[in-house]
Amino acid sequence: MAHSRAEERAMSRALELALRGPRSRNPQVGALILSPDGEILAEGWHRGAGTAHAEVDALSHLPEGGAAGATAIVTLEPCNHTGRTGPCAEALIRAGVARVVYALDDPGEVSGGGGRRLRAAGVDVESGVLADEALALIGPWLTATRLGRPHVTVKWAQSLDGRAAAADGTSQWITGPASRADVHARRAQADAIVVGTGTVLADDPALTARDGGTLHPEQPVPVVIGARETPAGAAVRAHPHEPLFYDTHDLAFVLADLWDHGLHRVFVEGGPTLASAFMAAGYADRILAYVAPVILGGPRVALTDIGAPSIDRALRLRVTDRIALGDDTLYVAEPASSGSAPEEGDR
Repeated sequence: MAHSRAEERAMSRALELALRGPRSRNPQVGALILSPDGEILAEGWHRGAGTAHAEVDALSHLPEGGAAGATAIVTLEPCNHTGRTGPCAEALIRAGVARVVYALDDPGEVSGGGGRRLRAAGVDVESGVLADEALALIGPWLTATRLGRPHVTVKWAQSLDGRAAAADGTSQWITGPASRADVHARRAQADAIVVGTGTVLADDPALTARDGGTLHPEQPVPVVIGARETPAGAAVRAHPHEPLFYDTHDLAFVLADLWDHGLHRVFVEGGPTLASAFMAAGYADRILAYVAPVILGGPRVALTDIGAPSIDRALRLRVTDRIALGDDTLYVAEPASSGSAPEEGDR
């Protein structure tokens, strides 16, 4: 049966609850248990690896038999495997839930399939409710799970004619304060912020996320790629997190190691050389291009060689958002197609 307005409102609430959970290798998931007449009986969310999943967390707030005949609202398909915790699909069946409504399918080859298991047990199941909103929340996790590597956002700021700096190398500030504030907010949503040694030596960035003049409570781990030595007095060495240094240009190795460190949302904010390397290697899952209404001319383009020698080799993008930031415009885009087969996540 079609979902009700009450179930849609409950899903919106479940998405709010999901945000209370930590960003980690596991997705942020929220859940509610509704009575047959739509009353919220319990709420839950996933608090991190090894803790109860959102559905089980919500069920734990009810007495024995308290979920019989109820509806479970979950932002992600209930899992169907035993990892650090048991399968949520089985927990919902044992609790006597009559209906399960979720937003997105779990892409894992083992953890997915909870919807099928629930239907086989006679539970009414509906998927896709507020799917776009849920995708905005855990899209990076879905990509990382599918590819078996961190989700990568490549960011740059440019003039209207595609320059990242003036001919003399000066670049502060091409964009305005609204764009810079937006960048800091997005840094705070990342697990790691990546630059090259060239940027460290030229600009001495702190690589922190700031809210106005104060440090944001959520800080990405700073990552520096390149063979040149980072000076002992560099600002990045005073970061709240210990920086990671990679004396290599092997981006596959770097991403694999960041994945092993549990850093699965990577924000690339280096100069044109590093941004172009990630683009050329096919590692840019999301692109943030901050465009300012200024003309610079000259040689210092925002991107260099990305492996597109002719127009038929151009990297085609799908623009997912255009955001006005003062006089600037932020283009949010992603590759028009993506490739790798699903890999198994931890959930």
